[in-house]
Amino acid sequence: MGKDKKDGGDELQRGLVQMQLAHMQDGTRTIVVVEGRDGAGKDSTIAALTEHLSARSTRIVALPKPNDREKTQWYFQRYIAHLPAAGELVIFNRSWYNRAGVEVVNGFSTVEEQAQFLKDVPDFERMLVESGIKLVKLWLDITNAEQRERLDDRATNPLKALKRSPLDAVAQDKWDDYSKARNTMLIATSSAVAPWVCVRADHKKKAHKATIRHILRTLAPNEVAKTVEVPDAEVLFPFEAKAVEDGRLEK
Repeated sequence: MGKDKKDGGDELQRGLVQMQLAHMQDGTRTIVVVEGRDGAGKDSTIAALTEHLSARSTRIVALPKPNDREKTQWYFQRYIAHLPAAGELVIFNRSWYNRAGVEVVNGFSTVEEQAQFLKDVPDFERMLVESGIKLVKLWLDITNAEQRERLDDRATNPLKALKRSPLDAVAQDKWDDYSKARNTMLIATSSAVAPWVCVRADHKKKAHKATIRHILRTLAPNEVAKTVEVPDAEVLFPFEAKAVEDGRLEK
C-alpha cells in the first residue's frame, strides 16, 4: 500500500471514485470492453478498476457459452440485456468479440457468421455510442513467453483453479492463429466512434496504471481528467493498422 501511495495508485483510485460519483449523479451510461489473449490479465485489470467502486452501480459481465435457445437468437441479443442504465458502469470480461477471436480460432461458429459479425459490429457500436453510452475498448497484449509462464502457473497453482479453462491447453499451440484473428478483428472494428486501445500487459502494475489513466482521461469529468497524467505510450497506445507490423503488437 505504501508503494502505491508513492507512485500515485491511491490518487488514481480516488479519481475512479470521483468519476463514478459524477456518473451516478448525471446518469452517464458506460461500457468498458476488456479483451485479450488467455492469460493477458483481464481479471486483474478489472479488479484494479473496480476495487473501490460501488457494487450497486458497477456490473462485471462474463457470459458463459450460449445455450441452445441463445444460439438461435440474433448474435448481439444476449449482450443487449446487460447494457447499462443511467449511472451504471458495465465491464465486459470478454464480450461480443468472442466471435472474432475464440470462435474463429476454435471453429465455434461458421466462417459466414464470423464475416457477418465483422460487418455488423461497427454499426452496432455506433448505435450504442449515438444513444449516449460511453464506450471504451481495451485489448490486452502479452508476449508468447509471458503467456506460457502465466498459463503454467495457472495450471499448478490451486488458488488459480477457478481461472482454468479447457482452452488454456491450446492457447500456445494456436498462438499464430490467435494473432491472425486479433489483427483481423482490430483492423475491421476500430472506428472513429469506437476505437480500440492496446495495452502491453506483460508488467501488470504498469498496465493497470496506464489503463486507469486512459479511462479517467476519457470518461471522467474535466476537473478530474485534467489532473491525470498521459498514459505511458510504451504501455498503452491507440490502435492503428501499422501496429500489427511495427512491433507494438506481439506477432
